Amino acid sequence: MASKTLIILRHAKSSWQTAEADLRRPVSERGERDAVAAGEILAGYHLDVVLASTATRVQQTWEGAVDGGATCADVRVSELIYHAWPGELLSELHDLDETVHTALLIGHQPTLGDLITSLAKPSPLADKVAAKFPTAGLAVLTYRGAWKTLDAGKATLQRFEIPRG
Repeated sequence: MASKTLIILRHAKSSWQTAEADLRRPVSERGERDAVAAGEILAGYHLDVVLASTATRVQQTWEGAVDGGATCADVRVSELIYHAWPGELLSELHDLDETVHTALLIGHQPTLGDLITSLAKPSPLADKVAAKFPTAGLAVLTYRGAWKTLDAGKATLQRFEIPRG
């Protein structure tokens, strides 16, 4: 069975200087810079699919990541990711085609941190994510098996970065 890579990115720092509803809250100036820095990291990966929340700050995080060098032809935007619990996100991952080797999931806390700590085998790096998964936090998990069999404790957390621009 081929190795899979799941990259999880929390949206960049959002702005609270807005009257917009939470779903429409944009990234802040710092968030714009951090999204580009995340893109510089993501440029080192061949992304087969991006799964992203409909939230404005998530969309702007992806746009900034693209400015930083990230690329992907298959970007899927889903409202489910905005409202999801970790189990619902795992169901989305289970539905990925086996031709997908590297998937990027961009969303929100606390769901993403909980998903990472659930999927990852215990490690000092997983402990760091459990302590805090901040805005623009980026985690890279690897897994050997089919997407549909990805489950708690089966992935290895290879990398945890906090991109700052």
